[in-house]
Amino acid sequence: MRPAFPLAFLRILRHRDAIGADLAPDEAVVVDPPDAQLRTALTAATAGDHAPARELLAATRTHAQWERRDACVSRLARTALHHDGWLDTWLTEAPDDPDAVLVLADLQLHQAWKIRTGARAKDVERDQFQAFFALLTDAVPVIGRAAELNPDDPVPWRIALTHARGIQAPREVFDLYLDEAEDRDPHHFGCHEQALQYVCAKWYGSHEEMFAYAERVAASAPPGSQLHALPLRAALEYRLSEEDEPEGPDPYGPRVAAALTRALALSETYGPGDREAAGFRNELALMLIMADRPADALEVFRAIGVHATESPWDRIGDPRAEFLEARSDVRLDLASRVPFFGGPPEQPAAAPDWAELVPRAVAIVPAPPAEVAQAALICGFSLRTAPAGDGYSYVEVVPEATRGRRSMLLPEEPLTAAAETFTTGESWPALVLHRTPERSSVTALHQGRRIVTHTWDTEAPVPGHTEARAVAGELAYLYRLADPRPLVHLLRATGDPARHQGDLVTALGLPPVPPGFGGDTQILDALPGARVMARRSILAGMRDTMRASPGSHPPAPQDDAPRTARWWLTRAATLAVLSTASVLAWSSPHIGWFRATLLSVAALYPAGALAAALRRRARAAP
Repeated sequence: MRPAFPLAFLRILRHRDAIGADLAPDEAVVVDPPDAQLRTALTAATAGDHAPARELLAATRTHAQWERRDACVSRLARTALHHDGWLDTWLTEAPDDPDAVLVLADLQLHQAWKIRTGARAKDVERDQFQAFFALLTDAVPVIGRAAELNPDDPVPWRIALTHARGIQAPREVFDLYLDEAEDRDPHHFGCHEQALQYVCAKWYGSHEEMFAYAERVAASAPPGSQLHALPLRAALEYRLSEEDEPEGPDPYGPRVAAALTRALALSETYGPGDREAAGFRNELALMLIMADRPADALEVFRAIGVHATESPWDRIGDPRAEFLEARSDVRLDLASRVPFFGGPPEQPAAAPDWAELVPRAVAIVPAPPAEVAQAALICGFSLRTAPAGDGYSYVEVVPEATRGRRSMLLPEEPLTAAAETFTTGESWPALVLHRTPERSSVTALHQGRRIVTHTWDTEAPVPGHTEARAVAGELAYLYRLADPRPLVHLLRATGDPARHQGDLVTALGLPPVPPGFGGDTQILDALPGARVMARRSILAGMRDTMRASPGSHPPAPQDDAPRTARWWLTRAATLAVLSTASVLAWSSPHIGWFRATLLSVAALYPAGALAAALRRRARAAP
């Protein structure tokens, strides 16, 4: 039984920080991150070079790495959907290369499905269907050619199964394709995944046929094979396809439960953060949430680490946002179930160090460091500022062992959240830069508002001219540039995200990106004049804002100063009075729960102040 809302809220306030504290930070989570070799191939492809992709796929063919080959072909085809020059060059140079033809076959299916979209048939326009079927018809000889050029390869038959579903092929054609796929690799996950879609209720089968097929394939799969998660995929398809809860007993409830048990056992055979297990683990986390098993879901999120996947979260919204929201909801749900005076569940003995996976972030602000620090006194983060030339500053967040309460409630990346605060009420903007190995971004903020955000991604499509011109116009207005056209060219550039980010900073007339950005998490401490503005509470920040002298760097907070006897006596007396009143309010039948809750919350403030002072006193003791 769930606790009443006031009690659950108090429990969440007390335990939220402890539960799931070892999870990867939000800013480190990336959707479907490629491994190093695939990233190199994708980056080169967007720049027009097909050589790394050719070498990668040739190796998968030589060593019969069919699962990896399938994943790489799909990612390369998606990249060619937006950057196709490299594939055209490859096919011109080697028209009979089985790898190039295979990517082309998958690309043609991606093009067709992009036109059709993933909407229900009743929501697809007639002209969309006509274009969809025309493209699928054109793909038939290419798929056949890919199968002929490499007869042992099951991947062309995975593409053929996808094609059969879209073209509305009869069952005998589907069965023929599936037999061909199983002859080449009876345990190829991609082929069985597409077959499962064909026999599900929303396409050409039923719930019963879908579950029976998934269970049969899983039963014959070797130990450790991801095919043991195929019943989980069927269970997820069933849950997401049912618009209403079934009346009475769920006819497929036992099969859903068995699929969860099988998938949990499979997850235990893979190590934490395993990239290959990320796909079914993301599905498992969502299914456990639907089954109201938050403790098991939290363990799965721990095993996922930073490897969010597009599926299944794209079925309910933006994949990354839905993943982070689901993970946060699990933590809050568990916190609401822990008794107020009880201890949270034990955390793993050795928590991973996620620092290397967190995107690097630095802000460039057209204001002196002291002015920026004064504006940031109530931002809820510790910041390091450094001079960046005449009247400019670099800013970065200083990591802390314990995050402030306000920062834990902010959904944005820390530096962006801080910039929203320290630009409020100021005439100058802030440009926040983020960088990872495969993408770089800029976010411009002014008056506490996010004006524009732009990302250079090795796989993302080139933004349209209209979109890039709008972003360039906002940046030109913000930084007083007469001609935004050079910015449009930089915003639509492809191939090297870090270089394009640096070129844009220069074009805006700002100081260059600080040396070392993208490497170490902290880079400003080595610059001359770097100083730290320590985090303060809201009240302390407001007090220091009024006390600070114009043009001077704010002094260190006084929270570490020894407390006077009067301070201890006042807080202790306040806590005693409020605690007594709270106990009496909860025990009295004449006082409602709302006023009793207010008294309880009020008692937490002096209790928290005393506890924090005792911790500081213990740390200061020799």
